[in-house]
Amino acid sequence: MALSTTVSQRKQIKRKAPRGFLKRVFKRQKPHLRLEKSGDLLVHLSCLLFVHRLAEESRTNACENKCRIINREHILAAAKKLATTVDWR
Repeated sequence: MALSTTVSQRKQIKRKAPRGFLKRVFKRQKPHLRLEKSGDLLVHLSCLLFVHRLAEESRTNACENKCRIINREHILAAAKKLATTVDWR
């Protein structure tokens, strides 16, 4: 395995959601918006789930095209497919 693809054992991975940053962004963009106490965590979780689904779908598109590398076209096709399957309630 190449040296650049390995993760150092000494590096600590940040496990907490950036709550202060999220609250500040919400206040700047939508000052009238009132979220409950853990609303910022729900938004963060929703974003993480979307990125995870996008990565899975784009990986599937790359495999169908027999590509080993996920490129821009795979991601755009996956985003279009996810946009049509999202249930906006």
